[in-house]
Amino acid sequence: MPQDIREWALKFSEASDNNPTIAAMAKYFTCRYLFDMEQAGVIVEMLDGKVYRMNIDPGPLDPWDFALRASAATWREFARPIPKPMYHGIWSCSFQRDLRIEGDQLKLMQNLRNFTVQFELLRKVGVPV
Repeated sequence: MPQDIREWALKFSEASDNNPTIAAMAKYFTCRYLFDMEQAGVIVEMLDGKVYRMNIDPGPLDPWDFALRASAATWREFARPIPKPMYHGIWSCSFQRDLRIEGDQLKLMQNLRNFTVQFELLRKVGVPV
């Protein structure tokens, strides 16, 4: 069930900022990325492991380091508490489904441990599509 994007952004920020795994390596988690969910887009800006800013209505020229783009159906399936096979992670979704990773792949890889934990928080807070 879709939820209000502002409400979702608040829940996602709180879940991320209170995550002990992210907190343990917080000073190394600084980047800006885009979740493109077909019907909604959000730029998450991380600074020292905390959500610094969330742009819930990004324009085409708003900057980001890397982007994850997929259909709304893929995002909804990924966000289920127990997703179907091949929706369970970034790499499985990109190899077998329609998830595309764009932009500065080095920035993604430099932040991969924390980003993966944060990405999987979508199973806890859902998605806004």
